[in-house]
Amino acid sequence: MNQDIVSLKISEETYLQMVSFYEDYQERNNGDYIVFFAHVHEVTITIYESKKGYKAIFIGAKALDEAKIWDNDAKVMEIKKKEKEEWLTRNDQIGSDEVGVGDLFLPMIVVAAYVSRSDISTLISLGIHDSKKLTDDFILEIGPTLIKRFDVSKLTLHNDKYNEMINKGENLNSLKAKMHNRALLNMKKKHRLVKEIYVDEFCKEETYYSYLSEDDNPLYGVTFKTKGESYFPCVALASVIARYQFLIEKRKLEEKYKMKFPLGASKKADLFLIDFVNKFGKDELGKVAKINFANIKKMLG
Repeated sequence: MNQDIVSLKISEETYLQMVSFYEDYQERNNGDYIVFFAHVHEVTITIYESKKGYKAIFIGAKALDEAKIWDNDAKVMEIKKKEKEEWLTRNDQIGSDEVGVGDLFLPMIVVAAYVSRSDISTLISLGIHDSKKLTDDFILEIGPTLIKRFDVSKLTLHNDKYNEMINKGENLNSLKAKMHNRALLNMKKKHRLVKEIYVDEFCKEETYYSYLSEDDNPLYGVTFKTKGESYFPCVALASVIARYQFLIEKRKLEEKYKMKFPLGASKKADLFLIDFVNKFGKDELGKVAKINFANIKKMLG
């Protein structure tokens, strides 16, 4: 079934009217910044609030009809809906991906997602491919609905905990392996009959399992493939949701410290480090930055 997407900027008055109008169709939601979620007439309606105001996202075959109740000029978003020819399987599957590994300030996030055979057409219709090929604005709009619609496991390792683990002898890949394994296990326990499990490969299979102890309860039978988001719908979905969570974490940091945090670990990050320490001191740095990065070592001499 075709899944159209309509995005509307709405006023606070319209937001309150919509909440009242769809009250009988409201469903529980746990998403960050989501203030209302409803499912009506085969359309999901998500309203979230940001500094820029309120935005309503309608997704479904009749999304445009529903959106036009509130704005006669509403239009369907134009997104690429062609199926990825490289997708290697359409079977029920579980896959995981991560973000934040190379970012000095933002946390590491691993997401595992379950995709059934019947979900494939929906993913195509929604334009869910590699998150690196989607704009952040689009991901922020589609993210809340994806989290509500699909079964996922999200793990976030904030930098204060990351630094604690590094000091205990962990390294970047060992932490990733443990997080991927845990997220995949969470999904496997809920979907025990699924045989196809995929990981966006970040190290060799034997190395991956060498990082896992019996206490980690290693999940075997996993297929490792570089750029897995290009080959497996479950990894593509995990990639997009991980990016969404990443952007939400960035927004939280910026709201807390009233500063615009840079991505990556480039020269811009070096300059930001100096500004941050001048404002909040070195003791606060360990709460927001990965202390084993070269940027930190260079600044501290």
